[in-house]
Amino acid sequence: MAAGPRRFLPPVANLRAFEAAARCGSVTAAARELNLTQSAVSRQILALEAQLGAALFHRERQTIRLTLAGDAYAREIREALRKIAAASLALRANPAGGTLALACLPTWGARWLVPRLPQFLAANQGVTVNLLTRLVPFDFAQESFDAAIHFGAPDWPGARLMPLQKEWVLPMCSPEMKARHNFATAGDLALAQLLHLDSRPDAWERYLAFAGVPGKEVHGALFDQFAALSAAAIAGMGIALMPVLLTEQERAEGRLVPALDLPMQSAEGYHLVWPADRQNHPPLAAFRDWLALQVGP
Repeated sequence: MAAGPRRFLPPVANLRAFEAAARCGSVTAAARELNLTQSAVSRQILALEAQLGAALFHRERQTIRLTLAGDAYAREIREALRKIAAASLALRANPAGGTLALACLPTWGARWLVPRLPQFLAANQGVTVNLLTRLVPFDFAQESFDAAIHFGAPDWPGARLMPLQKEWVLPMCSPEMKARHNFATAGDLALAQLLHLDSRPDAWERYLAFAGVPGKEVHGALFDQFAALSAAAIAGMGIALMPVLLTEQERAEGRLVPALDLPMQSAEGYHLVWPADRQNHPPLAAFRDWLALQVGP
């Protein structure tokens, strides 16, 4: 960092005091959280304002309120402190630096990746894999990840991509529901409630069109993760359009059965994505090579 910009880098203690006060809306509450005196927190905030040359709070009697500039600054500082804490935690967990921070879809991660991860870790001694859930694409410049697992079209702005798997889906329900309705055609599926995943709002329309029932409007309960969607189908709430890959256990145990034995291949697929500047990060390179062997040609 150049000498000039360094003048504008405030002490972390002052930033923590400001962030806590901004979040709590009170110097007293911030002091209690930071285990400092109220006067110490006030001094740190005043020192920060002096260094920045701007007021961060409106002070009204015994209360404080963020200025417009202070509100914008608090958002930036909060994220910066979060990144510093995350980086410090990752380094402490693995001082050798062999850490892969992976954003992962929750059900794919739990059902497909995690059971296989011990093989990767055994073959790559010293590497730590940190898994955190992300459901939608994000900006790698704003998130501290080395890579992500993405389901969708092969498109993630600003990132490189490796295809992993195609996906097949089936309408699935409880055995009791199938026995009760005895579904014979795709049109019969409307005899029960159709359950939806909010990240795939048109999935049922696409499936019914594929099965020869085009133009049908469908309604039903909405869920934000496959785990809850699957649990609802098992409980008999309706029929869920589920990936075959992610329901092996439920089908093997007889808790879910195909309402109709007519699988459809999804237009989208699973991909590993990563920012270009992490291309040669050793844990990511090893993980990428291992994944390629796991998913096969």
